[in-house]
Amino acid sequence: MSTATAPVTTTVTSTLLDFHDVEMTFPDGTVALRGVHLTVDRGEFVSVVGPSGCGKSTLLRIASGLEHASDGTAQVDASRIGYVFQDATLLPWRSVRDNVELLAELGGRSKEERRAKADRAIELVGLTGFEKHLPKQLSGGMRMRTSLARSLTLDPELFLFDEPFGALDEITRERLNDELLRLFVEQRFAGLFITHSVSEAVYLSTKVVVMSGRPGTVVRSFDVPFPMTRDMPRDPDIRFTPEFAELVGEVSRALREGHR
Repeated sequence: MSTATAPVTTTVTSTLLDFHDVEMTFPDGTVALRGVHLTVDRGEFVSVVGPSGCGKSTLLRIASGLEHASDGTAQVDASRIGYVFQDATLLPWRSVRDNVELLAELGGRSKEERRAKADRAIELVGLTGFEKHLPKQLSGGMRMRTSLARSLTLDPELFLFDEPFGALDEITRERLNDELLRLFVEQRFAGLFITHSVSEAVYLSTKVVVMSGRPGTVVRSFDVPFPMTRDMPRDPDIRFTPEFAELVGEVSRALREGHR
């Protein structure tokens, strides 16, 4: 299948993340990554799929600076990085607004500035009216929206997502996929998104990267040709088209072959 670069409203002007021949060996001798080449340009949303234990989350930790590659080069040219984990990681005693303000608070922002940033982020993720709710009063989807809003207060150039919607039901997951695409074209960040769902990867992304089993390496890369605009980030009905199914099938085959 021939592929084409997805037309999006953001303009690719520079590479924010550049992994060249990256390897990761842990102290116990486990080789998680070997020879990984991966780039994320400004204006790209790149999803990574691969079998469990192939080092997908390790890629994110290296990109965020939480881990350092054992070999190769991992260059990150983004001063502001957002990170959304598999769990919402909210403080249970803090309200939605107070949780969203947390990173700005830790960054030493004034009360007025962090309140303004939090209110804007809460509005962007559709949680206006829930500012005073505690996490226990929220649905799983709303907790993930709160986590996303918290990172949005950083105005990230590069957003890292570690399977943030994996524990949600299908309808909530699809709704949050739509919201994330809207934020992507509006906020113009670059994204690196880890998921086990091939269909989610294809729907969200401008590019899908397939990794092999451990030690993880990149075996295929697919450009996603479905258009995005600010008015229509991506038509949700694209999921039901033959073209979408064909690309999902190709990515799935590459995933199976890379796991052999």
